[in-house]
Amino acid sequence: MTTVPSLEVSGLAYAYPDGHQALFGVDLAVARGERVALLGPNGAGKTTLVLHLNGILGGGLGRVSVAGLPVEKRNLAEVRRRVGIVFQDPDDQLFMPTVREDVAFGPAAAGLRGAELAACVEKALARVGMAGFADRPPHHLSFGQRRRVAVATVLAMEPEILVLDEPSSNLDPASRRELADVLRSLDVTVLMVTHDLPYALELCERSVVLSEGVIAADGPTRDLLCDEDLMRAHRLELPFGFDPRTARPAGPVRPEAGARGTAGR
Repeated sequence: MTTVPSLEVSGLAYAYPDGHQALFGVDLAVARGERVALLGPNGAGKTTLVLHLNGILGGGLGRVSVAGLPVEKRNLAEVRRRVGIVFQDPDDQLFMPTVREDVAFGPAAAGLRGAELAACVEKALARVGMAGFADRPPHHLSFGQRRRVAVATVLAMEPEILVLDEPSSNLDPASRRELADVLRSLDVTVLMVTHDLPYALELCERSVVLSEGVIAADGPTRDLLCDEDLMRAHRLELPFGFDPRTARPAGPVRPEAGARGTAGR
């Protein structure tokens, strides 16, 4: 029996009201449990694509579905539970007096109460290594700790897909490693939007390059990063001294979630 992909995007095209065409027919499928990096220069259409995944943007051409559920008006409540977006700045996501209240906010709004809600919060915080911080004010935490709490607020909703917007930005090396350990441990599909190419290689066996509103390449992350012509053509640059051919590969994903694209087209 074929497993329904976590995400299917077919022929997605979108123009903003001012006439700017951001997407020109994007096709993308992400298998359950897969970790995929979405790469591309500024202005490539990455944010526009992400905002279609939970129906914030819509009305263009094409189709988006999450675990087989079409992203359309009648399904938005469930789609937004299934697609959890973690913002680049955790302070945009944390607004309650304590960590516990922040993580509880979504499930409580969905109707959870009492012991069930408390267990949900404890589980989400444990998954990100923040179980001992439930009663702390978020603004008393380090930036890296706040980012992990932001991830917990999304995990508390048991999403199908975890979408991460520049997850490694502004993190010190220890916080970067701690977040990577958390992401590797999660049993959830991950779409990671990033300019941090070494982090993409560390965490995602597959990467997709979005450039000028189309998928320019889709394949194993290491292969894409080693393709100098591809990298140069789409304004992707590796840090000085970083060699993707010798760097440690991404951790394994479950067998049904193998990368499937083709590099370059």
